[in-house]
Amino acid sequence: MDNIIIIAIVLVIVAAAALYVYKAKKNGKKCIGCPDCCSCSAKKNGEGCCCGCKSAAKN
Repeated sequence: MDNIIIIAIVLVIVAAAALYVYKAKKNGKKCIGCPDCCSCSAKKNGEGCCCGCKSAAKN
């Protein structure tokens, strides 16, 4: 019984993460894991982010 509860909790966490990624990609985010979200200083200087946000800003 305890194993079923643990498995259910893990499945809920994985499903929530998958839903977050799906929604972010659907909204057009290029780099989901980038905490700067294309507003870092490198982008402001025209260099672009390590995640490729410079190309995302052009679109």
